[in-house]
Amino acid sequence: MGRINVTRPFVPELDEFVDEIRPVFESHILTNMGPVYNRFQGMLKDYLNVSGLSLFVNGHMALEMAIQAFELDGKAQGKGEVITTPFTFVSTVHAIARNGLTPVFCDIKKDDYCLDPDKLEGLINERTVAIIPVHVYGNICDTYRIGSIASEHGLKVIYDGAHAFGETYRGTGVGNFGDATMFSFHATKVFNTIEGGAVAFKDQRYTLPLHELKNFGIHDEEHIGAIGGNAKLDEFRAAMGICNLRHIDECIAARKKVSDRYREKLSGVDGIVLNPLREDIRYNYAYMPVYIDPEAYGRTRDDVYKELKRHGIYSRKYFYPALNEIDLYRECPGGPTPVAHDVSMKILTLPIYDSLPLETVDEICGIISAKGRYQRK
Repeated sequence: MGRINVTRPFVPELDEFVDEIRPVFESHILTNMGPVYNRFQGMLKDYLNVSGLSLFVNGHMALEMAIQAFELDGKAQGKGEVITTPFTFVSTVHAIARNGLTPVFCDIKKDDYCLDPDKLEGLINERTVAIIPVHVYGNICDTYRIGSIASEHGLKVIYDGAHAFGETYRGTGVGNFGDATMFSFHATKVFNTIEGGAVAFKDQRYTLPLHELKNFGIHDEEHIGAIGGNAKLDEFRAAMGICNLRHIDECIAARKKVSDRYREKLSGVDGIVLNPLREDIRYNYAYMPVYIDPEAYGRTRDDVYKELKRHGIYSRKYFYPALNEIDLYRECPGGPTPVAHDVSMKILTLPIYDSLPLETVDEICGIISAKGRYQRK
């Protein structure tokens, strides 16, 4: 079978990419939001069907600077708290902490692994300034309930949509929910610009602050209007984005076939739990998570991980550990998070990408289904 990684980035044909970067070589405009950047931004804005979009060098800086744009650190006498989930990549929580804010951890739902609105309101207090939910694996949060709770308490909602590129919920592009949504274009994502990210937003007043934050605070040639950093997307990665955007729908269609095959082969295996797919979400099939119930399956998640690895198949314990269980954030406030803990101990994401052969999916499922044939290591 050869080595099978958990993901494999899509890249266009070399000639297609060369055609896109040729004008960059001719113009010598390599960065600073040049013509390729602006073209890509317009295309992406149309594809995501959002009214405002700002491109960044990566998803983490997009989220960190979105938080800064809302000036959340200036509220609650410098002791602002942001409610988020412990079941996410550490970047989400780092972005909060690096803005001088305190993460507050809310438990997740068992069916989609997203923040549980039922546990949310009890964590809101006078120090709460925002909520940062995460669309985990492309499962969309309960945006309507979260939005209602946030509105009642006057809180900003910034979605971490790193896993949700191109998705819709009840016919609406996912970037339209909350006050802003961060997207990641990292090489491991469904859509990539090698590295990159974006913030989608509705209120056009945030166009200038986001621009200044990623461009040293520079307003124009003669004015510096804010304290900013450097987080611009360059022309080469914008060109990669243009190429990959042409192919994104076919990539998602191919990933759907892989996801469907996994579901066909694993749906009857005792102890293997697949999260349900909802009819009101158009998915991008970013990940293939399986929850492994050791009592019903007879082996643990780690057993399966090791057995797959023995066959050259590299799955991922994603996310593990839960972030409120690591030393950096163990002392952060929040409610009990038994579901997040349980899921983090039992979830495994299997290989999925557009070019993964269905025959390989069958082999992976065969290894998982043959649970009685390998020994615990």
